[in-house]
Amino acid sequence: MKITDQKKALQKLGLNTPEDFLYHFPSRYGDTSEMKSIGSLVAGEAAVVFGKIIGLKTGKAFVKRTPISEGYIEDETGRLKVIWFHQPYIAKMIHDGALVRAEGKISERKGVLGMMNPKIETVATVPTGVGDSLFGSEGEAHSLYPVYPESRGVTSNWLYHSIQKILKSGILDELKDPIPDYILKTYNLPSLATALVWIHAPLKKDDALAARKRFAFEEVFFIQLQKKKERLLWQKEPAFTIEKSASDIEKFVARFPFKATEAQAKAIESIMTDFRSGHAMSRLLEGDVGSGKTAVAAATAYSVITSRPKGQDFGRLQVAYMAPTEILAKQHFESFIQYFTYLGINIGLITGKECRKFPSKTNPKEWTNISRAQLLKWVENGEIPILIGTHALIQKSVKFKHLAYVIIDEQHRFGTAQRQKLAKKDKINPHLLSMTATPIPRTLALTIYGDLDLTLLDQMPAGRKPIITEIVLPNERENTYEKIKQELKAGRQVYVICPRIDPPAEDGIRAGEPDLTTLQTKSVVEEAERLEREVFPEYKNKIGVLHSKMLPADKESVMEQFKLGEIKILVATSVVEVGVNVPNATVIIIEGAERFGLAQLHQLRGRVIRSNDQAYCYVFADSKTQKTVDRLKAFKNSSNGFELAEYDLKLRGPGELSGNKQWGISDIGMEALKNIKMVEAARTEAEYLLTNDFEFEKYPILKDKLIKRKEGEIHFE
Repeated sequence: MKITDQKKALQKLGLNTPEDFLYHFPSRYGDTSEMKSIGSLVAGEAAVVFGKIIGLKTGKAFVKRTPISEGYIEDETGRLKVIWFHQPYIAKMIHDGALVRAEGKISERKGVLGMMNPKIETVATVPTGVGDSLFGSEGEAHSLYPVYPESRGVTSNWLYHSIQKILKSGILDELKDPIPDYILKTYNLPSLATALVWIHAPLKKDDALAARKRFAFEEVFFIQLQKKKERLLWQKEPAFTIEKSASDIEKFVARFPFKATEAQAKAIESIMTDFRSGHAMSRLLEGDVGSGKTAVAAATAYSVITSRPKGQDFGRLQVAYMAPTEILAKQHFESFIQYFTYLGINIGLITGKECRKFPSKTNPKEWTNISRAQLLKWVENGEIPILIGTHALIQKSVKFKHLAYVIIDEQHRFGTAQRQKLAKKDKINPHLLSMTATPIPRTLALTIYGDLDLTLLDQMPAGRKPIITEIVLPNERENTYEKIKQELKAGRQVYVICPRIDPPAEDGIRAGEPDLTTLQTKSVVEEAERLEREVFPEYKNKIGVLHSKMLPADKESVMEQFKLGEIKILVATSVVEVGVNVPNATVIIIEGAERFGLAQLHQLRGRVIRSNDQAYCYVFADSKTQKTVDRLKAFKNSSNGFELAEYDLKLRGPGELSGNKQWGISDIGMEALKNIKMVEAARTEAEYLLTNDFEFEKYPILKDKLIKRKEGEIHFE
């Protein structure tokens, strides 16, 4: 491999300095004492084997002529077939006769045992017995070996030896521990130097666990310090005091076309209490799809736009409402028109493509398109008290006269930097309400939203019927389609969700995935064609497609046709999971359900709970493993998204929860989120330290570490 290629591979892993290598932790540990001889392998089991690679070559698979690498691994007891789909480079990376360690699931075809897409790497020696050292040094025999996250061309074994060289270089003597000694002693955590040795070369499992505990605590502790300091600084800034009587709010809420739930009433009261405090509110409103978050936003926005700027008997305070997509922004614009029409106020909409204003001069019951310049002028002079929009809201050209309240929908889809850009548009800090329908486990919420107070909407509006959820086996598909046809005949509409956009031949197969499983995975493009041809031919030309690769204008057009009922069946990826409101859609089919997290499945199911009509969710899964069965049973039996998120965290692991990259937390930091006591301990220590030493004068190493973390903070612009 060329040096330049290796450098690129290391950069892809974020490895640029010796410290980066030291903090590139193993994803898990293998144990040579548990290795299998090839002669003892059984189909269906996961195994680690050591041996010599022979006959390695490239070729084409029979199915769709997929490029492959294939060969054999041989030990004293037998020979094992190995094959990789869409990874022809494997044959160029490993030479014939090399000693290797391979890990994967054993399959059997025509009496021949094999491994499909195994993880493989070259090793210096092959262990000859239980407990022998694979990477032993200086006479230390131990069976554990670290398995590191890899990049093409940079193997776990190469990373191991590189990190061992760094550890032996004397660098540990130079590193200073950022965590105060009293915290290490209180929670029995190893020092930084000890933890680095234990995590990369553990003599026993307890050493590795202790090291991982230390680094998991460290990451959550740093996040808590950063978030809580931001919150304290935020609260020191002047804020709008909004006094509105409970009776005024109740009169507004009474105009809703439904009776507010007790949870909504409590959420409104919590927000109003914050408004009266004199400190800028920072609050996260969590609630399942359909629980009424938008109504809470409207009621609290009412209290703001019917209040005057301090010391004035004219003008209005202003509200900014930011949504992640144009479709959702327009939906909120229309909702707010319904809520506020009777007040006769101006409501604006700003997106990347257009600007709108309600009411129109020619028709007070309709909105009109206006120029961007005109809208910005009216916002700046205070004539538009409510402005709804996408990222366009945070542009420098958007200036408010008295911005008192910022509402951000689907909070996790915006980075901290984006949130702060909008929230700091004025000299006086506006109150901030973030909202999300993404079910988040309590430990994750306490960590990533440590600068926000949490409010939970855990009730649904009266009259909503529970969604009937069914797990559909392959032999039950036809009966299920007949049930769906009855709903379509009754005038209802249907979502069909697929994990992929294109067929594998066009979309490519991800490295490391079993080829057969991937080829069976439904794609939006193929499934729409199949449904039109084989299942619902009577709805030809009424089946639409929606996915993330489409242009925004095309997506908007499809959704508009679906909302108007022109499209009866919408085949889509999970792009529809956020906020889309089509009350007439009462059926959702989810293909390849095992490929979605439980929280995401729950959000998808929530697409069909927008009315009081009976709704149905049909779950089609290809995998029949016990893990998949257990997860889908939990999904069927629970209608509480937060319970499901906790279950997913426990069963699948935090890395699979929602994609840890969107939270900006490492894999090892996410491990801490399974332990509520650890998260609460980190919060307690962060609060204590900030109370007693806000500027970290006693802990300069900790201060320096936090500055470096902030400089390298992940923002999702």
